[in-house]
Amino acid sequence: MNPIQSYKLFDSHFHIIDKRFPLVANHGFLPESHTCEDYRQRLSQYDLSGGVIVSASYQGLDQNYLLTALKVLGPAYVGVTQLPVSVSDEEILRLDAAGVRGVRFNLKRGGSEGVENLEKFALRIFELAGWHAELYVDSAELQDLSGMLMSLPMVSIAHLGLSGKGFPILLKLVEKGVRVKATGFYRVDFPVQTALKEIAGINPNALFFGTDLPSTRAKRPYSDDDFKLVIQTLEDRVVRKVFHDNAVQFYKPSGIQLDK
Repeated sequence: MNPIQSYKLFDSHFHIIDKRFPLVANHGFLPESHTCEDYRQRLSQYDLSGGVIVSASYQGLDQNYLLTALKVLGPAYVGVTQLPVSVSDEEILRLDAAGVRGVRFNLKRGGSEGVENLEKFALRIFELAGWHAELYVDSAELQDLSGMLMSLPMVSIAHLGLSGKGFPILLKLVEKGVRVKATGFYRVDFPVQTALKEIAGINPNALFFGTDLPSTRAKRPYSDDDFKLVIQTLEDRVVRKVFHDNAVQFYKPSGIQLDK
């Protein structure tokens, strides 16, 4: 059997780009379309159980594209969105009912709420709706943020932290319960296999795999070989956690129940 058909996947990180909704150029960049149908077609050979639609810098604070995509893809999918700190409690709860599970702080490219409001906002969304804070950040910048991040109840960091320079700080955060997305292998500047082993060695529940489709502004697009690399690197019981169970336990999509 093809390895990509041997493991159930909950895709912890991908983007839907629907040009019926507004896009905002980020540093002059505007993406090509990547619809729900495009996404389903690309992963048609996978045992895909659900996933996480993540709002990108070029989508700003628009919620309509995300709510539409969540309706199309169904209750096995959740969203991580971008919101201003001024958002009302009522709006957060409305989004929660629609399947949103977290707020993204895009320190790498902007387009989101600023880091100066991260702590206050992260505590508020957790207390109100049980949401987490997701950071798209170069781990070289984590030193100044590490104390605050360790104090927050739920945090994830995308793309393995991007940079080898700050990787030791990332590992310290993992020790304190921060989750890490095993995504964007083509975005990092260090050996992916080594990073996966070190993170899983500290906490096998910390890693979530995601395709990062459609891989905008990356050196190369997502490849099935990225999926296979995880299989080649980690023990089978951990692979199954990384591909599915860890993320489902973290995001709690209404349409998926983990086996007892």
